[in-house]
Amino acid sequence: MDFSSLGLSEKLVRATADQGYETPSPIQAQAIPAVLSGKDVMAAAQTGTGKTAGFTLPLLQRLAETPRQGKGIRALILAPTRELAAQVAASVELYSKYMPTSSAVVFGGVKINPQIAKLRRGVDVLVATPGRLMDLYQQGAVRFDAVETLVLDEADRMLDMGFIRDIRKILALLPAKRQNLLFSATFSGDIRKLAEGLLNDPVQVEVATRNTTADNVDQSVYPVDQSRKSALLSQLVRQNGWQQVLVFTRTKHGANRLTQKLEKDGITAAAIHGNKSQGARTRALSNFKQGDVRVLVATDIAARGLDIKQLPQVVNFELPNVPEDYVHRIGRTGRAGESGNALSLVSADEGKMLAGIERLIRKEIPRKTVEGFEPTAGLSTRPKTGGGQRPNGNGGRNARPAQNRSRGGNGGSGGNSAGQSRRPAARRQSA
Repeated sequence: MDFSSLGLSEKLVRATADQGYETPSPIQAQAIPAVLSGKDVMAAAQTGTGKTAGFTLPLLQRLAETPRQGKGIRALILAPTRELAAQVAASVELYSKYMPTSSAVVFGGVKINPQIAKLRRGVDVLVATPGRLMDLYQQGAVRFDAVETLVLDEADRMLDMGFIRDIRKILALLPAKRQNLLFSATFSGDIRKLAEGLLNDPVQVEVATRNTTADNVDQSVYPVDQSRKSALLSQLVRQNGWQQVLVFTRTKHGANRLTQKLEKDGITAAAIHGNKSQGARTRALSNFKQGDVRVLVATDIAARGLDIKQLPQVVNFELPNVPEDYVHRIGRTGRAGESGNALSLVSADEGKMLAGIERLIRKEIPRKTVEGFEPTAGLSTRPKTGGGQRPNGNGGRNARPAQNRSRGGNGGSGGNSAGQSRRPAARRQSA
């Protein structure tokens, strides 16, 4: 099977070939024909399997084949974070290179006036974070009366981050007659509830078991005392000759502190999180992709928004509070069928978190030790609860403590540490 067999035009097939893609992934093979048919689609697949192209390619073709019905944007794509919005916008631009389609991306953390100016010139496809989009609407810079297609990308993450109120406001402003596409890494109960009020007799596409990890990612756990994690990470980077490592911490302060320690050890590193300006985040990511920075330290804000081709190594410096975030973190490696390696540095106080992750993914993660870094506190070399047990009905989400976070990345100030537990939907997380 190739992309042309899915019903895509020669221009789109040529654009995918330019990116080195000739064979559609399972999610693309099922979603593209469904979107082309004009039906609403609810699609879920593991992170890194090509969901973005699964809706971008057929969306662009439908725009090319359908005459414009009015002024304003024709397709609206909502994404939870700046990084993901930028990534999706880049895909739209790449795949539409042989088409007259115009596009733009808007998100917080940068000046709003250039975004207003571009929107006033007119665009066909707009990629946006919900908060900045509402800011633009309130200033009269964007109109929705011509929207033909709405895409909610990483919808579960948007709900987790507290964007439901903005999403509902946006839905109320859109034309009643439109195509709705909901793409996500998981089909949680909250997502299904949202879909009931949004989608009309949708085609459901699910190509992998919920909350499973990709088979091409090698996972391991390194038990180590908390106080020695940074030293162990530095040794692993140097001894293994890792040149590109994405490291996750739970807090923004922890990301900054780890970055400083790595730099002192002679390892080039940069941090990316919600308290960083958009310019700093963009520079850090660019330097990491180009190889000028060896280690990129990130909070969970980056778990859904980073697409780095052939990223070989992901490290959980600290386990996430929410088990599902482990799946999204390690999904940054092993993308597009490539092999990847994901290891977690786990201290004794993270035993319950590890057990929750293993219940969720229904797999025991192999333990490894490094000579000279054996833990004194003694993390068990076996899961505290059976890794083969089925997760609870809501995918482990009942373990989330409720904490508030202040409004951030869509134009406001930074909130509490990204990667901490979810807060009530009334407030938005720093993105």
